[in-house]
Amino acid sequence: QVQLVESGGGLVQAGGSLRLSCVASGRISSINVMGWYRQAPGNQRDLVATITSGGSTDYAESVKGRFTISRDNAQAPVYLQMNSLKPEDTAVYYCAADRLRLPRKGQGCDWWGQGTQVTVSS
Repeated sequence: QVQLVESGGGLVQAGGSLRLSCVASGRISSINVMGWYRQAPGNQRDLVATITSGGSTDYAESVKGRFTISRDNAQAPVYLQMNSLKPEDTAVYYCAADRLRLPRKGQGCDWWGQGTQVTVSS
């Protein structure tokens, strides 16, 4: 199995920055891709950013140029550096991992973290 634990959420002002961390444990060699989803009240769950085992990254259009997903190696935590935060970024952020691909809305994803709340004040 794979276990994921997120940390780093909190309350920040608009325009500020925050870094989320996701620590994976267990059979991490099974993971092909990791990423971050977010879900705000009344909204659907959306994929924010992904990083593959080969280091390729991808981002939702709403966060391009502001967020960066990274990791030093396959055994290191995955980070989501969030800059120029906006109130519309307020959501619960979930780390996720899959043996193949991460679906846009999270349906069928193999492994999930518990979520961490990010609140951006206006």
